[in-house]
Amino acid sequence: MDSLRSSFNPHKHLKEQFVSNLTGSSMIRISALLTTVPVLVLLRHSISSQTLTDADTKEAYLKKNDSAVVASKNLKSYLATLVMDFVFIVLPMLSLFTVLSEWVYLWTILLLLLLVVSISIKRSHCLPYLEGPDSFRTSISSYRVAMMFVTCLCILAVDFQIFPREFAKTETYGTSLMDLGVGSFVLVNSIVSRQARNVLVSMNWWKAALKSTAPLLLLGFGRLFSTSSVDYQVHVGEYGVHWNFFFTLAGVSILTSTLNVPPKYSGILGSVILVGYQIWLTNGLNVYLLSNERGMDIISRNKEGIFSIFGYWGMYLIGVQVGYYLFFGNHSSGMLRSNNGTRIRAWLLSIMFWLLTLVLDRHVEKISRRMCNPAYVTWVLAQNLQLLAILMLSDFVPGSLEKAFDRNLLASFLLANVLTGLVNLSVDTLFASSVSALLILIIYALTLSVVVGIIDFYGFRLKFW
Repeated sequence: MDSLRSSFNPHKHLKEQFVSNLTGSSMIRISALLTTVPVLVLLRHSISSQTLTDADTKEAYLKKNDSAVVASKNLKSYLATLVMDFVFIVLPMLSLFTVLSEWVYLWTILLLLLLVVSISIKRSHCLPYLEGPDSFRTSISSYRVAMMFVTCLCILAVDFQIFPREFAKTETYGTSLMDLGVGSFVLVNSIVSRQARNVLVSMNWWKAALKSTAPLLLLGFGRLFSTSSVDYQVHVGEYGVHWNFFFTLAGVSILTSTLNVPPKYSGILGSVILVGYQIWLTNGLNVYLLSNERGMDIISRNKEGIFSIFGYWGMYLIGVQVGYYLFFGNHSSGMLRSNNGTRIRAWLLSIMFWLLTLVLDRHVEKISRRMCNPAYVTWVLAQNLQLLAILMLSDFVPGSLEKAFDRNLLASFLLANVLTGLVNLSVDTLFASSVSALLILIIYALTLSVVVGIIDFYGFRLKFW
């Protein structure tokens, strides 16, 4: 049986070593790289604003029901728009993460200049755009989708040599592109959560916790079973022996449902949790979590995943108050704010968290995604708010690909994981040439985009967290 499992993945240990003991990159380099992501989205918005279909415009303005939207679209034109979104957003993003990564700063400057020119040219034209709450709703959706694009591209690209090692997850301390993944996913969901929108749940807290947690636990055990069955490579230092991303989300969901704090105070509770967690780390917990020694008990074997929940929980609670403060404060039923002050507040919050990150990183403890310490939390907040603030500069109607991913965010991530697994089990990613690797990644990204788009076209939705 062991020989059968190993035959699925003969280079398992080499692949695990390939993503181990890495130190990451500088915060400024990661920030410059991620700045290109919202800029590419805004460029696509400005270019596509003249070619929006009537159905898309009607959907944005009139918000018809799903069946009416599906009926009004033409599959061919929809897929054509989808491919254009892919060409202008996903393909350049993939190139910047791989073959163009050496010139990150240059491309960031060039894309920013191109965006300024594009906006200046378009300003004199009468273009479809959204105002008020719809504008911010679009910005939030674009932000969520942009971070999902980054995550989906990186989880496969990291297994190829074409992907710079400095962008792969760090072993202990440091920052990298992929270190932002799970933190960004938690924060993205907290900002638009029912807690941030101050939406009351009619059912008991334990029923709400069960409803949101049960699917995540099933996904967590499903991933554990599937990776064990085919002897798939697992970097133990990331979460532990059995732990994975879905268990972390489930843990955060349980804790958040247990303590139902008003959104305007949730950030205070989150900060208290993070301060207490940092004190615990400083008094020896960090040595335990970063040690390679493991006992036979379940906690020791999954120590990184279990203890980092405190950091992600604090991050989620702060994200709830950030979302409430920026978008939903003083409004009932989750209505959005609609003034320019929101844009200014987003920039000020980003700057505040950047300053706090520098202080924590230099004077308290270095950033560590593995432990999810407070320095990591503030870094994730700073970087994500910077990306969101850039996207809030635009009022254009979003494209088809963004809408498709936004409506099935978790489903798109699950599909990306399945495709990543299939590629790894069928291709020796470590020994693929740069040309072959880039071609495989393009096919993977295009397949993911088209499948998610078709799923959305036919009205399928998967949402429970």
